[in-house]
Amino acid sequence: MFRNQYDTDVTTWSPAGRLFQVEYAMEAVKQGSAAIGLRSKTHVVLGCVNKANSELSSHQKKIFEVDDHIGVAIAGLTADGRVLSRYMRNECINYSFTYESPLPVGRLVVQLADKAQVCTQRSWKRPYGVGLLVAGLDESGAHLYYNCPSGNYFEYQAFAIGSRSQAAKTYLERRFENFTDSSRDDLVKDAIMAIRETLQGETLKSAICTIAVVGAGEPFHVLDQGTVQQIIDTFETAAEQEDPATEPDAATGQEAAAEQGTAADHGGSTDEGAAPMDI
Repeated sequence: MFRNQYDTDVTTWSPAGRLFQVEYAMEAVKQGSAAIGLRSKTHVVLGCVNKANSELSSHQKKIFEVDDHIGVAIAGLTADGRVLSRYMRNECINYSFTYESPLPVGRLVVQLADKAQVCTQRSWKRPYGVGLLVAGLDESGAHLYYNCPSGNYFEYQAFAIGSRSQAAKTYLERRFENFTDSSRDDLVKDAIMAIRETLQGETLKSAICTIAVVGAGEPFHVLDQGTVQQIIDTFETAAEQEDPATEPDAATGQEAAAEQGTAADHGGSTDEGAAPMDI
């Protein structure tokens, strides 16, 4: 994106009907470290990638507990996410004190969206540069919402935000039909697999990812690194067991390719445009 005469103020419309300051805030979400969420009928799982600015520093916290039944994962400006999570926490406390019952997830999400929308309509404010995945459980079941800096909000079965989130979305789109009836452990495994897709070749370790769970009879909490590492080790063990099983098939394919090459030499013709066989 480039500067232009219509992006100096959040309330200035461009001739094309765009608010560039809001789009810049949404771009900040895309530049943040990845966060994913997925839900079943009874549980919601949040996950995020922990990225430290330096080997000498610790990573920024990306998952926040709002109440026993609600938690959020953020991508974008961590400071903005911290402020909004504190606002959500206050709203839950006030509602619980007044009505002596937990705040419904949908109502909290609407209040959060209204707060974000105000910042797109005041010249002395700027939009929040953070996207939030809100996970919660109430009387109507498990919910997963995405709150956008523009003030929009959407409910999802599974979603991913942040940098390189498209790879995680592709994985979730292939699997989302099974999420509704999935168990808690299966959701956690799928969340870790989706996070691994965003790393693009980087080794997945419990030190660079955080997983949180909320569900029926299970208040919102973050899984400890030991538990997450055990699940990752299970994946690696299963992958190692599958590799020897595929080696005979690969050898057979190489022999067949060699035979085809010999036959082509005897025939006196070759297909120069043919792609080599992927093995």
